Amino acid sequence: MKCPIGRAAVLVIIGLALAACGAPSTPLPPAAAPALPIGGATAVRPPAVSPPVATPSPAPTPSTAPHSSASGVEVITGEFEYTNDIITVYYVEHAVGLVDLYGFVTRNEEWELPVDSQVLGPLTINTDQRRGTFRLMLPARPAGMMVDVDNDGQHDAGVQVFVVAYWPNLYGGPFSEGDDRRFGWPAYLASTVNDPENNDEVTGGKLVVWSPDDAQQFPTDFGSDGLLFTDDDPVGPLPAGYSVIDLDRRPFTIERDREVQVMLYEPPDAAIKDFSDLSYTRAFDAMFSRVRVEYAFNGIPGKAPDWDSLYAELAPRVAAAERRADRRAFFDALFDFANAFRDGHVSVSSPLSDALFRERASGGYGFAIRELDDGRALVVFVTRNGPADRAGMQVGAELLAFNGVPVKEAIAAVEPLGGPFSTDFALRYQQARYLLRAPVGTLAQVTYANPRSAPQTVTLRAVEERDSFLATSIYKKRNPAALPVEFEQRPSGVGYIRINGSYDDLNLLIRLFERALKTFDDLDVPGIIIDMRQNSGGAPLGLAGFLTDQEIIIGQDEYYSERTGRFEPEGPVDKILPNQNQYRFDKIALLVGQACFSACEYESYGFSRVPGVIVVGETPTAGVYAEVSRGQYVLPDGIFLQVPTGRTVLPDGTPLLEGVGVVPTIRVPVTAETVLSDRDVVLERAEREIVGR
Repeated sequence: MKCPIGRAAVLVIIGLALAACGAPSTPLPPAAAPALPIGGATAVRPPAVSPPVATPSPAPTPSTAPHSSASGVEVITGEFEYTNDIITVYYVEHAVGLVDLYGFVTRNEEWELPVDSQVLGPLTINTDQRRGTFRLMLPARPAGMMVDVDNDGQHDAGVQVFVVAYWPNLYGGPFSEGDDRRFGWPAYLASTVNDPENNDEVTGGKLVVWSPDDAQQFPTDFGSDGLLFTDDDPVGPLPAGYSVIDLDRRPFTIERDREVQVMLYEPPDAAIKDFSDLSYTRAFDAMFSRVRVEYAFNGIPGKAPDWDSLYAELAPRVAAAERRADRRAFFDALFDFANAFRDGHVSVSSPLSDALFRERASGGYGFAIRELDDGRALVVFVTRNGPADRAGMQVGAELLAFNGVPVKEAIAAVEPLGGPFSTDFALRYQQARYLLRAPVGTLAQVTYANPRSAPQTVTLRAVEERDSFLATSIYKKRNPAALPVEFEQRPSGVGYIRINGSYDDLNLLIRLFERALKTFDDLDVPGIIIDMRQNSGGAPLGLAGFLTDQEIIIGQDEYYSERTGRFEPEGPVDKILPNQNQYRFDKIALLVGQACFSACEYESYGFSRVPGVIVVGETPTAGVYAEVSRGQYVLPDGIFLQVPTGRTVLPDGTPLLEGVGVVPTIRVPVTAETVLSDRDVVLERAEREIVGR
């Protein structure tokens, strides 16, 4: 997805990372690749609550007597556990922070956290145990915002209210400022418990509060409205200095030990849903009942399955698999569940996935085809000494029929693995590939015509070979050892930037991208090309903010609310903010294709909205766009299921990018010349647009 939580200039808020979008099922995405929150302060949309005003004060309520140190708390230590390992993928500079909660107290989701108030401490993560520990030394006098929360109608000095939170560094220096600035208040791995169903209202956990003297008062409980820092809160005295307020006790207790321990909480909606210890039927029912209401595109025509019919079909199969203790039958039922969607973000994987491919598609006939714009299917690859080669088939031949069926009809009848798919063009491309896959030993009658030759029909037997299958992979020629961003100056003088992925060290990714921009700015290149054609997603960063001084409006994030029973807006309207460092080029071309998924599409959409950018490609991006981190499931037998739960909608209510993608403004036609060429015709077309030849 994108990220529902307050986005800084480069869209970074832990919600953002957790909102990260993963690749589709070919290849299978990391189990936690998501589209959820990124590093830190989340800007959420609380209810309309005014700051304290002059109203009669509720009767003071005595709070539990503070215990220990008269001077107050000096050190905060603690730990946390996490299930979603995205934080260790995206961040390498971990820290804990004392974070001013002024944004929450005033219900200002777009309040920017001032750098002067930030206090950082060391934090260590044990990735094997998925556990973190931290230590935070409190300053003698904090520099947060003073807030008067005693509701007595008088102007008092007030107090400073803080939360302890995971506070990694995304970009630049260690503090959150500039392009790494953050807004609102944290709800991910924070010392408070927040309600995602009610705009991340604080419902429990612990706060750190500093008082300049012993004349201030602080809430001792939630008022009748169940909210904190509202007019009906009962209040009681607060000692001078630092106190830790335990919101889980009634009334709230005040801790004053020199060293206090707090826990940081992973929100339940961000945690992986682990049903692996349940029986097949209980795990399936628990997953199904949740997915059918939380699926991101419920109510969007053509996206969700018929839930009742799907359950009626699959539940008996799951029950039968449980009775027989049949692992394969259980996996097959979940495979069919995933493929009932028209959504490339839905995926299922298990240790049996490879066996499924071997059974259905390990055999090939030794050739691969591409469909052209004119409707023909051309042979673009022939495996040396494979069945097709031995039969005399040549590269450039036209495939006319398969098993006696005209090739267009034969392709349309294929049910490919690697799905589901969000777009017709992505489905059709994979159907053409899987037409020529079968179990080893399968016979097929193939009618083709070599260049300048008459049609002929041969019978081919599928053999164990994958070269022909890989020849038309949308990830062909991808370098698995490449850095997330690579760049070079082309012989034409044009600057070329290739963004290979967003599921990586985000600090490194941003620095490499800006280094490319600075390098090409220094070289005074005639223009730049940004290649997004092979990028399976990860965290949306809003890199377009380096190229424009105007905000880029993305859309409104929405999630299902158990409280209202419908999808509700979460956070402010998502937008890309301008970066402090700005770069300008005379011409910018963006390369897109169907191997650009999810967060890659977010970046591509942002780039496409920069004034003057041209978009070049044979196809749009994959049209697979949603938040998936909150829809991660672990099921029995090591099965992982991913289902998107958050969507971004445009002002007219239609989903952003899903099923459409970023569409080229200059489409490169798919012709015999282009599919048979070893040249990168899309890149060449973009270069011609920039240099004019």
